[in-house]
Amino acid sequence: MLNEPTGLSIIIPTYGREQVLVDTVEALLMLPEPAYEIIVVDQTPVHEPEVHGRLEYWSEKKAIRWLKQAEPSIPKAMNRGALEAKGELLLFLDDDIVPDPNLLRAHRQANEGYRGDIIAGRVFQPWHEDGHNSDTFTGTTAELKEEFIGCNFSIQREKLATLGGFDENFKGAAYQYEREFADRALVTGGRIWYEPTALIRHLHHQSGGTRSRGDHLTSWNPRHPVGAYYYLLISKRVTGRLRRVLARFVSSVKTRHHLRKPWYIPVTLCSEVMGFFWAVGLRLRGQKLLE
Repeated sequence: MLNEPTGLSIIIPTYGREQVLVDTVEALLMLPEPAYEIIVVDQTPVHEPEVHGRLEYWSEKKAIRWLKQAEPSIPKAMNRGALEAKGELLLFLDDDIVPDPNLLRAHRQANEGYRGDIIAGRVFQPWHEDGHNSDTFTGTTAELKEEFIGCNFSIQREKLATLGGFDENFKGAAYQYEREFADRALVTGGRIWYEPTALIRHLHHQSGGTRSRGDHLTSWNPRHPVGAYYYLLISKRVTGRLRRVLARFVSSVKTRHHLRKPWYIPVTLCSEVMGFFWAVGLRLRGQKLLE
């Protein structure tokens, strides 16, 4: 299977997830058309004993490749998974999902038909159960897009390498790292194809992952907004940078949450200011891509 041109490697960055990670991996292992390999890039310092035992068992049986990474970083974990992967097609998934039985076949077929350089899959979120089904990646029409969502997309390994992988300067929650990668692909003539048959249910688990950074509405931590400002400063497709930076400052406190709890306004503004200057420093140092 290694020499097959459609050999598919699943890459799952994970941080702070326990049973939901086990459930995700188990569901992927049970798919009717399995992947060539499943790579779990694990940034969790210590797992619960039952979870550690399960991951260790799968690793010893070579059902998964369990890679450890000390520094929590979404783009760094994704880059490492891409470098370690042996399949020619890379499918990036979150660690709290339920895959549709047709997920892998849909990604394979879209790539084999060269519908796009990046295949963006369909994502069913918890809030869609209430009928809120207007998000960019819930529609049933296959079409070209200008972005993708990081919890369900695929790309040829060679194409990812050509683009330089993911920018490891996106810190903390790594907001907008997907948009920046998409912009790099588009400015070089690439295409992003939305494939609704490549479907997952995203559980949006409330512990671990980016939510381990706390709620951006109540935290002063600049790790929440730094990615948004960094994106505005570096992307070649962004116009009116100063205007958009200022608009970000205003919109950060122009929310129902801040209207009801105005004492959080200075907290949020402090976070935004620190995040902006952090982003400026990252911009001055230059992007951190794969060589």
